Amino acid sequence: MNATAVEIISSRAVPLGGPRAMTVHRTLPHRQRSLIGAWCFVDHFGPDDVSKTGGMDVAPHPHTGLQTATWLFTGEISHIDAGGGRGFVHPGEFYLMTAGDGISHTETTTEKTTILHGVQLWIALPDATRSTAERDLAYFKPPVTELDGGQLKVFMGELMGAASPVHSHTPMVGAEITIDPRSEIVLDLNPEFEHGVIADSGTIVVADTELEKTQIGYTGIGETRLRIRNDSDDMGRALFIGGEPLREEILMWWNFIGRDHDEIVRFRDTWQASQGEDV
Repeated sequence: MNATAVEIISSRAVPLGGPRAMTVHRTLPHRQRSLIGAWCFVDHFGPDDVSKTGGMDVAPHPHTGLQTATWLFTGEISHIDAGGGRGFVHPGEFYLMTAGDGISHTETTTEKTTILHGVQLWIALPDATRSTAERDLAYFKPPVTELDGGQLKVFMGELMGAASPVHSHTPMVGAEITIDPRSEIVLDLNPEFEHGVIADSGTIVVADTELEKTQIGYTGIGETRLRIRNDSDDMGRALFIGGEPLREEILMWWNFIGRDHDEIVRFRDTWQASQGEDV
């Protein structure tokens, strides 16, 4: 049996907002890899003491051609978008905003939050639906699925007998995984998917490759099982993402996803002309 090949994708620190900004650790997009399935963006933040950093305070900004996904470990975020979507994101609850051909939103840490810790991800919409997908805000609180050695919460797609009702425009999967101290879980995979494990806490080892916090351990298509281990004496936690390779050339600039330069310019000009209005 061949060993699973694991590619490590390291993060870079990025200030989110102005000079007094919360720092996030961005792994996707990366020079070595832009996509894992249709997942095209990963920002890992915290644990962040909001009394020192101000937390998340993102002014109204636009998106096109994508979905934003927020998953918190601790804290609370207020979400308001121009499509009429409003909500408070809590730990263990999945919020997915579909931008379609254009939407703006704000994301702000609430006053009750002291420590903010979580991950925000983007999903690239396929060309077939990116202009027609309805602007929407979906919510789902996944139940806990018990595994030998740990637990998982499936917020997108299907994994280990658990499934999410949240609609995806391409075949994909997303889940939070917790692993008991000095324990291992084994996941059954869809071999048509590529996958990534985003390390958060504990000592996460994918196959036999140890990850540092915020790194992604990537595995390509063809894998049917994946061993994930926690070598620490504390609980381990990671996010698990994957999907069928998108096989489309996308162009990402700022908060826009398009297919060519002229389209991105049009998105930018539309936003600049409509500031102060819903898009």
